Amino acid sequence: MGDLTCAPAYVDLGDGRLRGVLAYNGKFPGPTWVVWKGDIVESTLYNRLSEPTITHWHGLHVDYANDGGPRLAIGPGGFYNYSFPIIQRASLNFYHPHPHMLTGKQVCLGLAGAFIIRDQEEDALHLPASPYEVPLIIRDASFDSQGNLLYNPTSSGFAGKFPLVNGRLKLKMNVDSGVYRFRVLNGSNARVFKLALSNGAPFTVIGNDGGLLRSPAVVSQIELGMGERLDLLVNFSGLVGGQSVMLRCLAARWDLLQFVGTGTAGYAYSVPEVLSTIVPLVGPTQPTRTFSFDGMSRINGLRYDINRIDFQVPFGVVERWRFKTGGNAPHPVHVHGASFQVVSRTGGRGKLFPWESGWKDTVLLNDKEVVDVLIRFDAYGGRYLIHCHQLEHEDMGMMSNFTVINAPSPGSLSISPFTSSR
Repeated sequence: MGDLTCAPAYVDLGDGRLRGVLAYNGKFPGPTWVVWKGDIVESTLYNRLSEPTITHWHGLHVDYANDGGPRLAIGPGGFYNYSFPIIQRASLNFYHPHPHMLTGKQVCLGLAGAFIIRDQEEDALHLPASPYEVPLIIRDASFDSQGNLLYNPTSSGFAGKFPLVNGRLKLKMNVDSGVYRFRVLNGSNARVFKLALSNGAPFTVIGNDGGLLRSPAVVSQIELGMGERLDLLVNFSGLVGGQSVMLRCLAARWDLLQFVGTGTAGYAYSVPEVLSTIVPLVGPTQPTRTFSFDGMSRINGLRYDINRIDFQVPFGVVERWRFKTGGNAPHPVHVHGASFQVVSRTGGRGKLFPWESGWKDTVLLNDKEVVDVLIRFDAYGGRYLIHCHQLEHEDMGMMSNFTVINAPSPGSLSISPFTSSR
């Protein structure tokens, strides 16, 4: 599919000034990958940094050798070969570094990109396509005195002073009078975005981390944690030529992206009432395992040890995992190796939100909340991670290794909801 070289680069963030970043293939964000279910991805990562790195395919169901966890980090001048099949449904995923204690720095300085999977189920819906399908990688940033990207985290995480969308400051986008599909990723280290349109117009949520929802949901505001993704439809048919509307973060009081109407007819689309077939997982009503996200550096009281295995999970068995915290949230909980279904939230916000239905791999855990998910590992056995995707928490040790055991050999795996051919 293509190789990736991570190295320092100078890029224009839209203001005509070249700024120093870290980049995949000289691009900020990195190249957007588009593949189909059933494809084989083959790629070599080349490290042209002055420190170790490795690339993790966030959201992809791959084996340990291709997951890009911290044990696989390569030193400066090294390379790493990836080869894996795409076995899951259409979805927006992303790739970013995952070296132990360096993830926050490398992501903040620019190493991240989108990874889109397509399949026949999604294709049959005739959703808006290019130029009416647009990935939006949203994050924050700060700059040093020379204008280069700056990583200066505090004990509570990195908080950038400026918003970036697709690597641009004060991005403007001309939009035709019709429906657009926005594939949104919160690519920030430690910032939760509360998204809304300045004119109060609704978003139609059609998908999230793990692809399409069963049915669309109409909302006016969305809270999006670090590492979470959204698939949104926005109808600009009422936006006349020259008129504009802002995509905003209500929490930071930022204007993220200005949409400017062209007055030209665009893509007319009626959202179907049923988008996808999702079989609910059936599992225990009481937690199989409980994970307490403690302080800013521990899970269940333990700081990450790269060589320690903290628990084992049986292959093909539905378990109920409970996430809780006593403070220092938000903790967006991310699990490698499988998707899950969020089944309850008590305390704090006290409910589930429409964009949390379907399949997820990252769920936002706020203070005083308890979140339960049902999860089943049915793709591969081997070593994986659960961790907080607040990247400074991750780097300080809020991660845990586990292994999926009793998995059949790859050649004998049965067809799962995420496995099919193109």
